[in-house]
Amino acid sequence: MDHLDAAALRAALAGVPLGRVELVDEVGSTSTALIDAAAADPGAWPDRSVLVAEHQQAGRGRAGRTWTTPRGVALTASVLLRPEVDPARWGWVPLLAGLAVARAVRGLGAPAVLKWPNDVLLPADPPEPGWGRYRKLAGVLAELRSGPEGPSVVVGVGVNVAQRWDQLPVPSATSLALAGVEVSRQDLLVALLARWVELDAAWRSSGGDGAMLADAWLALSVTIGQHVVVDLPGGGRVEGAAVGLDTGGALLVRGTDGTTAVHAGDVRVRVSGAGSGD
Repeated sequence: MDHLDAAALRAALAGVPLGRVELVDEVGSTSTALIDAAAADPGAWPDRSVLVAEHQQAGRGRAGRTWTTPRGVALTASVLLRPEVDPARWGWVPLLAGLAVARAVRGLGAPAVLKWPNDVLLPADPPEPGWGRYRKLAGVLAELRSGPEGPSVVVGVGVNVAQRWDQLPVPSATSLALAGVEVSRQDLLVALLARWVELDAAWRSSGGDGAMLADAWLALSVTIGQHVVVDLPGGGRVEGAAVGLDTGGALLVRGTDGTTAVHAGDVRVRVSGAGSGD
């Protein structure tokens, strides 16, 4: 089994400007645990603190969904961020986290791509009826919080690393191992965090101007340029062509009634050929 080692992890991350880095053996959700810990003792969890779990029992996704994986096969971690950036531009935070995951995975030779707002995908070869041209490798979930230390955001990341087909959380998922990539969860986490901090620092230094990083995100996007259907969190639906991102990272969808900035929602990409592209 692929075990994580706290001392080795901190040593490998010594040159990365992070806050506190903690490894726990088992937890329901790394994001819930990090939110609770930071609320109880904000000073003990500075900006860019990381909580990683050997095993996460109840990972959280969009719209209250939960997922589980067997012990030792997935990378599950959450990061606490307190960016001194206009909160109106914090929509870039999960996009940059997804970009960091994709870059870390591409550095291993797997052609990861991005689906707005929070999915990292790998091509399905061949395309599969029912879920289209891609399978989900990783997900990102950002949660805004307020407290005595000011506003913050906790970003949870889950990456399927070593699962077999029968161990995946949903049939439309995949793992690095199934894509022919062998890597330890620890090495992947170090690479991911290094890229994430680099992107986060660049974004903060620009005052939250996502334009400087938009090209990098768009270059890996399989959402922009497609016809999409977006189910909104409070009900309702937006449909049209995904034409770009606004300054806060919202998805711009051009429909019959004009262009709508979508800040959150479940996106289905309509493509020709096999499947729906979800």
